Amino acid sequence: MLTRRVIVCLDVTGGRVVKGTRFVNLRDIGDPVELAARYEQEGADEIVFLDIAASAADRGTLFDTVQRTAERLFIPLTVGGGVRSADDVGRALRAGADKVSINSAAVAHPEILTQAAERFGAQCVVASIDAKRHPDGWQVYVKGGRTGTSLDAVAWATECVRRGAGEILLTSIDRDGTRGGYDVDLTRAVAAAVNVPVVASGGAGTEAHVCEVLSAGQADAALLAGILHDGVVSIRTVKQAMREHGLPARAA
Repeated sequence: MLTRRVIVCLDVTGGRVVKGTRFVNLRDIGDPVELAARYEQEGADEIVFLDIAASAADRGTLFDTVQRTAERLFIPLTVGGGVRSADDVGRALRAGADKVSINSAAVAHPEILTQAAERFGAQCVVASIDAKRHPDGWQVYVKGGRTGTSLDAVAWATECVRRGAGEILLTSIDRDGTRGGYDVDLTRAVAAAVNVPVVASGGAGTEAHVCEVLSAGQADAALLAGILHDGVVSIRTVKQAMREHGLPARAA
């Protein structure tokens, strides 16, 4: 069994890390550069840096903050938010990102995924999907979870991979910030439909939730934010629980 990853998400707006519930009611957490360095030291396998206001505000990612963050890290850094073209992907990679997450722009112009994969390799192209449960499945949302689309999340994930995405970052809007557990059904449905790693996001409240989504949900990695920011759990205790559950994890 491949090593399962624990990934820390830093949602950034105005140069500060924030956290909310279901993408609203944001509160300030701290400086992204300092937090990224701290979480690496505590055992994070990767950092995800999401400029959550960039797409909704129709502006580019804050590449200077990305560069300052990347300069402090030795673990992989994924960057997303406001990425609208393959050229933007290149700028993020040059700023120090290892992978680039594309969400709203991919829905509007799916060819961006193919262009980026052809230029830089599929391994650095992450399709970010924000999904909300509906009676007949899960609907894809864009613009920071503000705008619904006609896309089904499972079908869209499959299409993203077909077009060149090498990883899926899958966020349940319903569960985001609730600490009630990940949407295991959503994660499992997407993981079963694609042949690339799936990162589960939204809803972590305990170490058990992480183990559940990595096992029953078949995710390759779990994204954590609020429960780490608030000290509810630590990366060390999460990884200890994973190993006790039979899930291989890099030492923290």
